[in-house]
Amino acid sequence: MESSPSNSPSLPEEVAEPHPEMDQDLLKAATSGDSTLMKHYACHNPGILLGKTRQGNSCLHIASFHGHKVFCKDVVAIEESLLTALNLDGETPLIAAVTSNCVALASFLLMWYHSRGLSETILKQDFDGCNALHHAISCGHTGLALQFIAAEPALSEGVNKLDESPMFIAATRGFTGVCEELLQTPDSAHGGISGFNALHAATRFGSRDIARIIMENRPWMARESDTEGSTPLRLVLIFKKIDVLQVLLEHDPSLGYEVSELQGTLLNSAALEGHVDVTRELLNYCPDAPYRGVSHDQRTCLHTAVSNNNTEFIEFILKTPQLQKIVNMRDSNGRTALHYAVEKCNPRAVATLLSHKHIDTSVLDNQHMSAARVLASAFPRAKTLNWNEVSMLLLEADPRETTSIYNLHNEAMYLTTDESRNQARSLTQTYTSNTSLVAILIATITFAAAFTLPGGYNNDAGSEGLPIMSKKFAFQAFLISDVIAMCSSFAVAFICIIARWEDYEFLLYYRSFTKKLMWLAFMATTTAFSTGIYTVLAPRVHWLAIAICAMAALLPISTWLLGKWPVLKLRFRLGRTFNSGLLDMV
Repeated sequence: MESSPSNSPSLPEEVAEPHPEMDQDLLKAATSGDSTLMKHYACHNPGILLGKTRQGNSCLHIASFHGHKVFCKDVVAIEESLLTALNLDGETPLIAAVTSNCVALASFLLMWYHSRGLSETILKQDFDGCNALHHAISCGHTGLALQFIAAEPALSEGVNKLDESPMFIAATRGFTGVCEELLQTPDSAHGGISGFNALHAATRFGSRDIARIIMENRPWMARESDTEGSTPLRLVLIFKKIDVLQVLLEHDPSLGYEVSELQGTLLNSAALEGHVDVTRELLNYCPDAPYRGVSHDQRTCLHTAVSNNNTEFIEFILKTPQLQKIVNMRDSNGRTALHYAVEKCNPRAVATLLSHKHIDTSVLDNQHMSAARVLASAFPRAKTLNWNEVSMLLLEADPRETTSIYNLHNEAMYLTTDESRNQARSLTQTYTSNTSLVAILIATITFAAAFTLPGGYNNDAGSEGLPIMSKKFAFQAFLISDVIAMCSSFAVAFICIIARWEDYEFLLYYRSFTKKLMWLAFMATTTAFSTGIYTVLAPRVHWLAIAICAMAALLPISTWLLGKWPVLKLRFRLGRTFNSGLLDMV
């Protein structure tokens, strides 16, 4: 028997002591559970049972790994000291049986340990600091865990290297019965990893019953924080566990008024994740729950929701009567939620805030900037749909900002132009490479089509070499459109070659001209394609020819609509106030 319990996860002294190498025949007998053979060896050489493998396992460990109950019973009857032997992982035969999921054997060994007064060995912790109860719960053996608690309540006090108690592991696994028994055990530990406790685990994984039992027995756990300063109730809001929230607040409504120096109010945490339902439930229990933190920035939950683009939460705040006061509330920098929405260039958030009848667009921050002027801090996004839409929304909401927004557009235009001028090399290379490739491809196709006329050539006397369908209108349309496509694509290719000199003004002012030529070439190519098909198929399948020609004619129009649809939709929504100047730039 050990003289003192070993509660340290370090290697015990028994492991370090030299021991004879286990006989290979005994190892085979322990593996197969051959108790008769083991007795035969022990009869001729009693010391053979003390041998160990290179991993420090005795024959009792080996038999425990394989769940050989009879072998274990017989070997202990011969050499009882094997019950206290430890392997290199610091495992007793009892722990070896539990980790190998040999429940019946573990229960039998527990009875033997307990009947022989080996409580200190039962409490042994392996190299990771886990005792037999830790492993029983981790492996899901709840019945065995209850036996351990009843036989040796001190097991509930053990904490492994990660500071995990048996109660914490049971809470993470949702084992209500085990948690209830541990809570009834005096001095049982309830801590977990990273400063969590069992209630943190219950709330994190939504264990309503475990949370209820903990609140009934140890309600103070609800006010304990983890290493990041999060209480169980804050985790409830973050992970959206409404049923657990109800349990906690029914037992102690004052929990809803928590304010953390690091994480702000509970409403701030909910706004960060955008969880509306759990916030609504919190306000049912605590209608005047704090909405602004005590940290240096003084942000409200509306500021937090806007900063994280949680539009649904913004809408919830604007519709909640007790939160109306924070619509125009400022943070420590004097900024309202509208300032943040504009800075984020979030049109939906801006539109939602502006739809509130009490929104104040004239509020100035500590830098004397209104929400409209905050757009200046988002100039890198000036060539996006969002930036333009936000500016137009602000202009529509407050016409007094017309001059300010006009100046912002001019400033953004200047900065964008200046930035583009500095990047003329990359702009020129990208534009000319892509455009010239398409132009040369069209020129090649249309040039080849001019010598491969639909219908072929006439071989009759007096008309040799003339196109057979030269007098048909469709053929003439084909020929004209083919020539237009070829000439315009050649012109585009030559312009792209000239643009290689990287003159920014050329790239800026001739871009529209090149763009029109490319569309002309594309339209002419599709026209030539459709009329060519019509010329060949019309005499045979009239309706099919018309359908193919219609599809070919609609192709450039549909392509243009697809490319322009976002801008067209925005123009339609904002009406005549929409300014697409920045979007039309290079």
